[in-house]
Amino acid sequence: MITKEFDTIAAISTPLGEGAIGIVRLSGSEALAIANRIFKGKNLDEVASHTIHYGHILDPVADIVVDEVMVSVMKAPKTFTRENIVEINTHGGIAVTNEILQLVIRQGARLAEPGEFTKRAFLNGRVDLTQAEAVMDIIRAKTDKAMHQAVRQLDGSLSTLINNTRQEILNTLAQVEVNIDYPEYDDVEEATTELVREKTMEFQQLLERLLKTARRGKILREGIATAIIGRPNVGKSSLLNNLLREDKAIVTDIEGTTRDIIEEYVNINGVPLKLIDTAGIRETDDVVEKIGVERSKKALEEADLVLLVLNASEPLTEQDRQLLSISQDSNRIILLNKTDLPIQIEQDQLTPDTIAISVLHNQNIDQIEERINQLFLENAGLVEQDATYLSNARHISLIEQAVEALQAVNNGLEMGMPVDLLQVDLTRCWQILGEITGDAAPDELITQLFSQFCLGK
Repeated sequence: MITKEFDTIAAISTPLGEGAIGIVRLSGSEALAIANRIFKGKNLDEVASHTIHYGHILDPVADIVVDEVMVSVMKAPKTFTRENIVEINTHGGIAVTNEILQLVIRQGARLAEPGEFTKRAFLNGRVDLTQAEAVMDIIRAKTDKAMHQAVRQLDGSLSTLINNTRQEILNTLAQVEVNIDYPEYDDVEEATTELVREKTMEFQQLLERLLKTARRGKILREGIATAIIGRPNVGKSSLLNNLLREDKAIVTDIEGTTRDIIEEYVNINGVPLKLIDTAGIRETDDVVEKIGVERSKKALEEADLVLLVLNASEPLTEQDRQLLSISQDSNRIILLNKTDLPIQIEQDQLTPDTIAISVLHNQNIDQIEERINQLFLENAGLVEQDATYLSNARHISLIEQAVEALQAVNNGLEMGMPVDLLQVDLTRCWQILGEITGDAAPDELITQLFSQFCLGK
């Protein structure tokens, strides 16, 4: 494949800070020449592709050695961007990596924009848009399941499904054109209508099955948003610390200690649980605490799962009853904390599936994880290893639009509309699916997507 001609870009591809190794990456037609001007070692133009070489980076103006390095050379087209790539492996550190980056820029490279390396891979046909987005999903993956799903998308599982569907739609459109332009039978109109009806239903069922994976994909990609709610001082922050196995939230006997929501992630059977420790929900005159309470209510509304913590050593209060009421339509697990003390809560007024725990003595905490597993993992079918999931909000929105276009075709068939008019909606479905892979994506969308990537990727 012939790649497009771009200037040479450079960026630091490792996190800024102290580390064993820092990498300054260059990509473009001048990558080798620029690196050669500051590298004392082998002539990089003459070395074999995909090899690494020892040497030193020199500042040609000050005539001083900047660092001892290993330089990787990867020559086009068998590279991530399908351009020449040079990676300078230096000692990790803010000063030395920045100095080398400035050197290559002074030698003619340009500082890369966020995501520009992956954008070039897309523009040069190395990956499509779903695979490019999978790169960022791999970087952001918080569990092994999320990572494996992103790797499958990077390998092209979603692209293959979408491209095959688009090709089938194109074949159907071509067959309709042939039937209309070259009719061989008297019943050609009826046969063409039946063909469109059959194929449209087939496409719609396939895309609707894919949409059903969206919830599972969202869980794998973003985690289960879990709000820990309860009135003040029932043990919400202690529960958060217990699940995290570290002290993240401040715990005191003073009511209203937690004044804002605290978000942390914990791994439950390979799926991220986004724990949100909320401020105790109660009436208060404290301005700061009141803001925290409002945020807690918002977190409750947006949560995928609610952990309602009650104090088992006290009778139900009016606040408890209010929380039971406002959370009853949520995916909810009721936790009776402080069961190491005498039980005074009216258990007959609660649902029978409550879990009695003692955060202080670490009792029955494992039962919470088991219940979450039953609610989300087993019932959602997340044990499927080779399934293709929708997890990206952009993909989900486009698939929904494609289904609407197919539904418009079906509605037109029911109304007896001519097939040649229904081709418009079928073509629209084909174009919408093309936006997912980037085959029909506008330039503004591509620019916006890659701007979300980290610098150096």
